[in-house]
Amino acid sequence: MKRREFLLATASAAVLPLRAFAAGPFELRAQKVTANILPADTYPASYLQGFNGTVPGPEIRVRLGDTVNVRLVNELDEGTAVHWHGVRLENAMDGVPILTQEIVDPAASFDYQFTPKDAGTFWYHSHYLSHEQVARGQMGPLVIDEVDGPDVDHDIVAMLTDWRFDPDGVLMEDYGSMHDVAHAGRLGNFAKAFLPDVALRIGERVRLRLINASVDRIFPLGFAGLEGRIVAIDGMPLAASRSFDGLVLAPAQRADIIADVTGRVQVFMPSQPDNYVLGEIIAEGEVARRTVEVPTLPPHSVPSPTKVNQELVLTMQGGAMSRGHAGDNIWAFNDVSDLQSAPFASFERGETAKITLVNETSFAHGIHLHGHHFYEVNPDGSMGDLRDTTLVQAGEQRDILCVFDNPGRWMLHCHMLSHSVGGMKTWVYVA
Repeated sequence: MKRREFLLATASAAVLPLRAFAAGPFELRAQKVTANILPADTYPASYLQGFNGTVPGPEIRVRLGDTVNVRLVNELDEGTAVHWHGVRLENAMDGVPILTQEIVDPAASFDYQFTPKDAGTFWYHSHYLSHEQVARGQMGPLVIDEVDGPDVDHDIVAMLTDWRFDPDGVLMEDYGSMHDVAHAGRLGNFAKAFLPDVALRIGERVRLRLINASVDRIFPLGFAGLEGRIVAIDGMPLAASRSFDGLVLAPAQRADIIADVTGRVQVFMPSQPDNYVLGEIIAEGEVARRTVEVPTLPPHSVPSPTKVNQELVLTMQGGAMSRGHAGDNIWAFNDVSDLQSAPFASFERGETAKITLVNETSFAHGIHLHGHHFYEVNPDGSMGDLRDTTLVQAGEQRDILCVFDNPGRWMLHCHMLSHSVGGMKTWVYVA
């Protein structure tokens, strides 16, 4: 398909998630889904995998202090599991086969129950065969509302992802191809933002929750029809809001924007000669704009580092154009590929580690730590953003500081899922 056809398809595809306000028991059914990602009058339906008949899966939304109680029912013909990305929760509920639970076999179920510690924008996705199951659509938003949230007219989730189609509009099944795994990953030729069908008016204030749910794609983002600020990153409130100009989201990263509507709202990837529009919402009518500035969000009770107990180095290695890799896999951390019986590091509860992330490869990596958030360290040594996923560009080095206060076996991996399946994953143990 031509690029213009893809742009037009962005506005035409209509696969929208349901919303589930679920503090009580909620059933999440993993199942095959047939849906029209591309325009139905031109291209065939795609055979996907989702939750509860939709791609993305239903929006699960609770208030801070509520308990999330979800039963995963596997209606697929292969195993699966669900990871609650960015949520600080009990280790047994993290959803990682081998480390925290057994694979949920076909026709079986698994009960997830946890009480989130933080309000914010999170998401859930398959963590078994994730390079394929997420690429097929097994993901959805998880929103934890503040008890006393900011004053906005609309609270909107935008899940970003991409798909790979052949010239006839048929979804390509080349998941885990060696070329993709060894390079930048499975990059689709059609990308979109899943946005709700909502009526906006110029002058209204919106909270836009952006989630990069793609398998491997890094999204540089631009916006039209909005004037506002970023107020949170990876579900963690910023001490001071910042401009959204130049916003980049690696796979799994999130950003919350609070903004006033000034016209037709568009989310796009900046490009030449035309921007690649991922999604848009038409604004009709007008109301008086608020006179108050965009507010900051209340901070979370994430422990701050005081004394560094361990200093560690995690070196990313392998891939195409590299000097080699470990064993039969493509990627490695510190010359070790894939999950091993011994952890990368062990901590007593409450210990702080400074981990130097060194990217010796020719490609970017989004490094994600389960069960915790960490501070990126700025070049001047000051503490930067609090995140669960950090983007480390090729040849780059970055320090992070983390207080390991959540007991259990926690995965640490590249969230370019093609790189993770290629071996770039390890784990840490917190006593």
